[in-house]
Amino acid sequence: MIVMHHNPDCGTSRNVLAFIRASSVEPVVVNYLDEGWTRPQLLALFAAAGLTPREALRETKSPALELGLLEPGVTDDRILDAMLAHPILVNRPIVCTAKGVRLCRPSEQVFDLLDTLPTGPVYKEDGQMVINKNGDRI
Repeated sequence: MIVMHHNPDCGTSRNVLAFIRASSVEPVVVNYLDEGWTRPQLLALFAAAGLTPREALRETKSPALELGLLEPGVTDDRILDAMLAHPILVNRPIVCTAKGVRLCRPSEQVFDLLDTLPTGPVYKEDGQMVINKNGDRI
C-alpha cells in the first residue's frame, strides 16, 4: 500500500502521483489541504521521514514569512501549531510505503520508494524525461 499526502495544485505533487500510478499502483491519496493534519500525524510522518518541522516547512508560496516562521529561533512547537492551522505550510508531497516515508522533492525521489519502476519513457509535466524507453532512471 502507498499513501500519498497530496496537493492537487502542486506540479511536483501531480508528477509524483502520476509516477506512482505509472508503476501500476493506485495509492491512497490524502488531500491534506481538505483533511488537515493532527499533531501526532505530523510528528509521526516527520520522524519516519527523518525531518524536523522546520525542514518540512514550505517556505515559498505559503504564509510562512507572514507568520514569522522563517525567523531564527522559531521553535518546532510553533511551526507545528502553524502547520495545524495552515496545512499549506507542510511541504509536499509526502509519500509512505513499506520502503519508507519521504518528502518527494524533487519528484523523482518517489522512485526509491516503489517496488517497480514505471515502464519508460516517463516524463514530468514540463516535458523532462525521468525514465527512458529502456526503463532507466535519468
